[in-house]
Amino acid sequence: MKILTQSWSIHLLLYIALICSCGETSKPLGQGDGNWGLFRGNAQLSGYTDVHLASHPTLLWTYKSDARVGGSPVVYHQTAYWCNKRGRVYGVNINGKLCFDYDFATAVDATPMIADSVLYIGRIDGCMTAVSLVEQDTLWTFETQGQISASPNIGTVKGKQAIIFGSYDNYLYCLDKATGKLISRYPSGYYINGATALWSDCLVSGGCDAWLRIINGTTGVATDSLQLDTYIPASPAIDGNYCYIADHSGNVYEVIIVDGRISESKKMVAATDNDGTFVAVPALSPQVLYILADDRNLYAINRSNGSTRWKYLQKGDAGESSPVVCGNKVISCTKNGFVSLLDASSGKLLWEYDTGEPITASPAVIQGYFYILTTKGTLFCFGS
Repeated sequence: MKILTQSWSIHLLLYIALICSCGETSKPLGQGDGNWGLFRGNAQLSGYTDVHLASHPTLLWTYKSDARVGGSPVVYHQTAYWCNKRGRVYGVNINGKLCFDYDFATAVDATPMIADSVLYIGRIDGCMTAVSLVEQDTLWTFETQGQISASPNIGTVKGKQAIIFGSYDNYLYCLDKATGKLISRYPSGYYINGATALWSDCLVSGGCDAWLRIINGTTGVATDSLQLDTYIPASPAIDGNYCYIADHSGNVYEVIIVDGRISESKKMVAATDNDGTFVAVPALSPQVLYILADDRNLYAINRSNGSTRWKYLQKGDAGESSPVVCGNKVISCTKNGFVSLLDASSGKLLWEYDTGEPITASPAVIQGYFYILTTKGTLFCFGS
């Protein structure tokens, strides 16, 4: 992997101008309410929370489910939820006890999303389903013509609260949150495998046709697009006007979005192996981009100038797992089961745990706790 550097004076001036002009902060959504109801923690998919974790966490409990898992856990009102590949949804409370159990009886790979006590999840059979956590019953189901592999997001489209997700039928869908009725859909050149990130009134989505697309949620009109080097299997991460996205080979791009259009773009990280497989999502703090590269290193890259602040060689490949920034610490997982807690500023290893089972899911974090889900379906809960 190569980090690209150059003169950044113009870039810095633009950065300052954007901050001053937009009048918005990049504070993540969903923080402070005790929940991790969205994949990557917030609607921007930034993988950032201001929750501070202990430097030496303790394993509090584990819960072993009965089938393999493709997605990540989410946490709502101190209960962790996930779905296995057979379509069974588990809800395990803060004490490690099963308190929610629902079965779709069909294959599921995706991470759920929870909002207002309703769980939304896509299925391999192409259906997006809303399930009431209170009634433990299906509220609505919407059928697409292709499998759904990524977590949905929630935002406002054409004045309505919308559930937003992509399908393998080459469309990005926006459904009415309450009824599941179609608000609008947008074509892609190929499969949409990653989740859609939201910021302000922009919907930002990458597709397996290698195009990053921007849609104005207020008007429902596609406003801009950018073609990357190879196809995009993962999700973008956004902080303010800055969007970061990785392609399949491991190139990482910084895209600046102003008024729904791309004002500037560049390659922040260049892949060293174009035949590699890269599906991790960047994690963002206000100053640093954290990314798992194809050389097994976790890199901390200064967003202001593209220089490497530090790198940490993991004890295995990342697979689909993506890091999470928790205040002054970073959680990172490997495909062979290691969970590492690093100092966010220096990259110093603070704590490590071997689960003994493969991990491809991303961590979920709430105040005082974090959760790791293995591919074998075991949920690990760590805390102070």
